Amino acid sequence: MQHKVLKSTFEFSSQLRPVVQALVLAGVIAPFALYAQTQTLEGMVISATRSAQRSFDTPAAIESVDRDTIQNAGPQVNLSETLNRVPGLTILNRQNYAQDLQVSIRGFGARSAFGIRGIRILIDGIPATTPDGQGQGSSISLPSTERIEVLRGPLALMYGNSSGGVIQAFTREAPEKPEFDAQYYAGSFGMHRNDLQWAQRIGGVGLVADYSTFDTNGYRDNSKTERKQFNGKLSFGPDEKTRVNLVFNQFDMPLAQDPLGLTAAQLATNPQQAGTNAISRNIRKTVLQNQVGSALTHTLDADRSLMARAYYGTRDNLQYQVGIAPATPNGAWVGLNRDYYGLGLQYNAKTEIAATPVRWVAGYEFDRSREKRQGGAAALGEKTSTTRDEINQAENSDLFVQATALASEKISLIGGLRYSTVRLVSDDNYLLDGNGSGNTSFNAASPVLGVTWHASDAVNLYANYGKGFETPTLAEMAYNGAGTPAFNTALNASSSQHYELGAKWAPSARSRLDFTLFQINSTDEIVVASSLGGNSTFKNAPGTSRSGWELAGHTLFGPHISGTLSASMIDAQFTQGFTSASGATPVTVAAGNKIPGIPQSFLFAEVLWSSQAMEAAKRTRSLSGLGTRAGVELVSAGRLYANDTNTAAADGYTTLNLKASHGWALGKGSLTAYGRIDNVSDQRYVGSVIVNQASSQFYEPAPGINWTLGLRLMMPL
Repeated sequence: MQHKVLKSTFEFSSQLRPVVQALVLAGVIAPFALYAQTQTLEGMVISATRSAQRSFDTPAAIESVDRDTIQNAGPQVNLSETLNRVPGLTILNRQNYAQDLQVSIRGFGARSAFGIRGIRILIDGIPATTPDGQGQGSSISLPSTERIEVLRGPLALMYGNSSGGVIQAFTREAPEKPEFDAQYYAGSFGMHRNDLQWAQRIGGVGLVADYSTFDTNGYRDNSKTERKQFNGKLSFGPDEKTRVNLVFNQFDMPLAQDPLGLTAAQLATNPQQAGTNAISRNIRKTVLQNQVGSALTHTLDADRSLMARAYYGTRDNLQYQVGIAPATPNGAWVGLNRDYYGLGLQYNAKTEIAATPVRWVAGYEFDRSREKRQGGAAALGEKTSTTRDEINQAENSDLFVQATALASEKISLIGGLRYSTVRLVSDDNYLLDGNGSGNTSFNAASPVLGVTWHASDAVNLYANYGKGFETPTLAEMAYNGAGTPAFNTALNASSSQHYELGAKWAPSARSRLDFTLFQINSTDEIVVASSLGGNSTFKNAPGTSRSGWELAGHTLFGPHISGTLSASMIDAQFTQGFTSASGATPVTVAAGNKIPGIPQSFLFAEVLWSSQAMEAAKRTRSLSGLGTRAGVELVSAGRLYANDTNTAAADGYTTLNLKASHGWALGKGSLTAYGRIDNVSDQRYVGSVIVNQASSQFYEPAPGINWTLGLRLMMPL
């Protein structure tokens, strides 16, 4: 009995450790915050209300990560380098570029086996998420990104289907004087990263052009990757009232080997090995994506403006998979050729209604994707037959209106409504009986209501409510309950109710502390019904709940020292039991089981020292990066369940990272050297899991101690 008590006490204390760490660091930050006097940490954001607004006044849980943070967080390859400091967002680097990052916001998106789903991604206002809710984080080119906004909570639902959160990236503006920027990084496991960037303004025309390459041998066997990326932005204004941005980006990944997941036994034996048959069947992926878009803003007068966007893109994807015959060299392949396009129109206005100031926006958005999807058998990583040939289409047509009213000097109200129509179609060109064909439509109204009490210049309190929905993706509807190719029209969209309470405290111009409580209840959650022989089918679970809190803190302890804190905890569980399957064996998922793929807690803390006064470096771009910087990062994550039955899980972990840089002035430019050591204690842990993997190959291990070195030359011309 004593041993059981000690074990329970240890488990309970392990769960509370991130809370204690967060409260300790908050206790350190708060006293210093009262003495800060000169530098503001404030920023402008647009994602929550679709118009520029101070982050502190925005009635939502929103975080903005600036260019300086992106530049100093690492080699600018993965969003996980930067966004791990956003509370409520979990972004797991899988060490597998064939499957992209695993990203979730308040648990939405955690079940995705590949890519990002359940979260809307926008780049310069143009969607990087298809109408059925799938997106790719690799579409964001970090070296030319000026800032990234992450919107969580009910107001994110105003972005339509599968908007459990919004990640929006903005390319930098061209400077007045031409700039040339060159970067080179090298690191563990044969990592190399190069980037060349040119930015200038000629008259009223601004140009930013960025080209980067990345290659790595990978931490694990069969994880070699090669990537090339271009991001360009052309800005001009035909007149003083009109602003036009033209953007073009290309993502070319000619090789991304897939190491697959590991069983518990394989993980214990050698975490660097590839999963079963990954090498013998040459499992890999290639991607080529091109996108061009334009966004126009026209000011009608001081109170009214119009915004319009249009875009077109193509994506070619070829992936070789393990297949269903472990005793033979037979594998499988899946290929898609997609073209997608869309347009949007938005009207912003300020007015008064019954002497009450109102800022409102109304708009319409249409997006469409069409892809030719094929698949078949493969041997030794080469195609041997075609057994699937179909045309998949997805489109959305949405109307929305959102308004913010200043009811009094202390109270502001926000409300919005979005009406969405999502249509999914599959035309089967292979099966003679046509069972692979089908279509379905989903209609949903998403209301949002909120109130903010501006208690003082230093304190804002807010409460929000929203109703959202998430349709199944085309991939999730591709098989019926028997696991055969047939469009599964029995799969429903899930619906969710979101409640949020938040507080923002700025005790001085140099410090800020945000705290949020949330509760999310959903019905018809889309879950795995069976996973057998490489084919996954899906069904609707009767109900789930997610409740938790998020804490974010930023401060300048003095002119040369800053602190950042991000902490969150979530209890995500099935509220009603249901029957699922693992392989061919039915299993019962009990009410109260934890939803897999969601770390129960997460903590990021950073202390950064700079020989340059930080406020001067932020105000003057030419001083940015000069002198010496050194920082310490603490990252801690809680337990991570791998399946619905909660019989498999990865333990939590805590790692320590060290980083330093030094910049020298070179005439008008600068040369900066960077260095990082991640996981200094060489802890062995699982970075992410593959939810409900049929062969129990759940685990994707993270590397032990690893290093990165870099050089950056920035030269105004």
